[in-house]
Order: sequence, then structure tokens, then C-alpha cells
Amino acid sequence: MLLTKTTTMTLAGIPNIKHTDKNNFFLLAGPCAIEGEDMAMRIAEKVITITDKLGIPYIFKGSYRKANRSRIDSFTGIGDEKALKILRKVSETFHVPTVTDIHEASEAAIAAQYVDVLQIPAFLVRQTDLVVAAAQTGKVVNLKKGQFMSPEAMQHAVQKVKDAGSDKAWITDRGTMFGYQDMIVDFRGIPTMKQYAPVVLDVTHSLQQPNQSVGVTGGRPEMIATIARAGIATGADGLFIETHFDPANAKSDGANMLDIAKLEKLLTDLVAIRQVVNDL
Repeated sequence: MLLTKTTTMTLAGIPNIKHTDKNNFFLLAGPCAIEGEDMAMRIAEKVITITDKLGIPYIFKGSYRKANRSRIDSFTGIGDEKALKILRKVSETFHVPTVTDIHEASEAAIAAQYVDVLQIPAFLVRQTDLVVAAAQTGKVVNLKKGQFMSPEAMQHAVQKVKDAGSDKAWITDRGTMFGYQDMIVDFRGIPTMKQYAPVVLDVTHSLQQPNQSVGVTGGRPEMIATIARAGIATGADGLFIETHFDPANAKSDGANMLDIAKLEKLLTDLVAIRQVVNDL
């Protein structure tokens, strides 16, 4: 059986988390970036309606700032404090935990005042000061596997969290660089990394097509269901999905986001697959 940790153990201590008794996968989902209060609230409300119906533990995701952009004129955010306050409002309005990514050690304590999970971007997961600062806040630290790293190498990132005095680490696989402009997911990595920490599969970023000549990242959203199903079948504890009401006009990563109109059908199918895995 591939499930080595119960959902309750994995999510222990996260405020406002629901449905931990269902032995379901958990979900981190929301827009790539906080574009404004209305869009964040609408997306949160829609996803909460679906996850409550299906009994899925849910954490709202939104980046308060996008630091890793291909071009200097790419959208980076609406202002740090403004976006962080929106994340807090989502949490207080809907009684749901939230997650955002941080990019420098100095941001950890600031962001921790507003969200429940701090995410370390894949390009930065080897930055010791950043990982340690996140761990020292006492929040869950979601470590994204570097596109350039093996699954086995992630044990050292998890150990940094532990050495900083915390046992609250997750690993998120977001694909591995394949050539210059594509990503692949090696599903052997999921059971490997589950030896070190609970594992999340980032479905949407795994389908990015980076380094395009136009300076705007591409993607293959038509493959989202395929990657997500395989992730649940191979034992992922959680899924990470960026979603939007209008991906084509999203200000960040629209090319690989899931249209929110397709989310309920996808999650319904995934819950059924998870049940089969639970029964093995």
C-alpha cells in the first residue's frame, strides 16, 4: 500500500483545515497570483463549495508576489501588503487555511503573519537561509522539488527544516526539466520522496513549457487530468492545482492553469481513484 501517512497526521496543526477524517488527498488550489480581492474571493468560494461536497481537505493558494519572471515587464503583483491582506481575508471569510510562496529569508516572518503554509519555490529550494527562516516561523514548509534535482536529493531540504527545529515539511514535485522547453514527471519520485515527508504533486506547473522565445511560459493544460490521475494512483498525499475563471486572461501562468469550470469533474474522478488506492 502506498499511503504511508494518514491525512490527519499530515495536516495536523493547520488552522481551519476540514475533512481530515476522510482519508482523502488534500488540495492546494487557487490562482497563480493574487490579481485582486474579487477574483481571489470568487475562486476561493467556488473551490470550497466543491471540496466540501467531495470531502477534500483544502488550502487556498495564491502568490502575493511573483519574483521569478521571464521578462522585466511581466506581472509581479498588486503590492505585497495588499495581496497578503487579501489572503488573510480569504482565510477569515471562509475559515480556510492559505499558502503563499516566499523568495527571501526576510519575507518568512512577514508572510507567516498572514498565511498558514509557506512555500519555497523550486528554483530556491537549495537556499539554506530561506528554508531555515521558513521553518523557524513554525508554519508548514512546502518545499518544491527543484526542476534540476533528483527525488533523492530532496531529503536534504527536508533535513534542513528538521535541523531548524521543525517537523512540518512537505515536498511538492513540479516536474523535472526535459531539454530546454519542457517538463516531465517521473512518478517513481513520489514513493521515493514519501520516505522523507508527505508528497504533493503540482499538476499544473508540471505541464509548463518554460523558456519560450517570446518570454512567456507556455503549457499543456489538456494534460492536467492525466497527470493528476497518475499522481493519485501512485500515492501522492496532496495535489497542487492552479485554477482561474478565465485562464486565457490571467496575469500569470495562464497557459498551464485549469479552467475552474472543469475542476469539479476532475476532483470527483480523483476522489474515486483515491478510494481504490485506499482499498489496496
